[in-house]
Amino acid sequence: MSLDREELLGTAAEVLTRRPTSSMDEIARAAGISRATLHRHFAGRDALVRALEDLGLRRLDAALDAARTEEGDAAEAVRRVVAQAEPLAGFLAFLVTENQLFEPGEQHPGWERIDARIAALFRRGQDEGTFRIDLTPAWLTEALYALITAAAWAVQDGRVAARDSVRMTVELLLGGARRSMER
Repeated sequence: MSLDREELLGTAAEVLTRRPTSSMDEIARAAGISRATLHRHFAGRDALVRALEDLGLRRLDAALDAARTEEGDAAEAVRRVVAQAEPLAGFLAFLVTENQLFEPGEQHPGWERIDARIAALFRRGQDEGTFRIDLTPAWLTEALYALITAAAWAVQDGRVAARDSVRMTVELLLGGARRSMER
């Protein structure tokens, strides 16, 4: 069976999104290959996770492109970001968890690019008067990641219906981020 690297990464992402503790043997079985073949592509779990991180960042970049973060009202752009990121939510939750296992300060440059794109959206919303200025764009970016990943875990555990996760994530985030006239 011929399996290219992208197909293999896609399978690994699906397996690890459903069960983050899956072994290399389980990933190989799901891909229909031997463990030795998997190891020819990736020397070990760390190499696989690094390759998955690259894949996740490419997918997240594409989701941000599709969300058109520079267009229209900032709050509506946040809604589009959450909607576009939702299909990746479980995968992102896995990557966030795995990133915490690596040494501090070893952040992939791609995360810095993604962080900057999302922070720019929140900064734009602050400049427009839509979002609170007492919450930094960096903090709002982290809150967005946290809510998206929490929603993924809640859906995976059956505590939240998948069809409700985008709305609930957006409403909670925007409810805390919007600038209020009473402040």
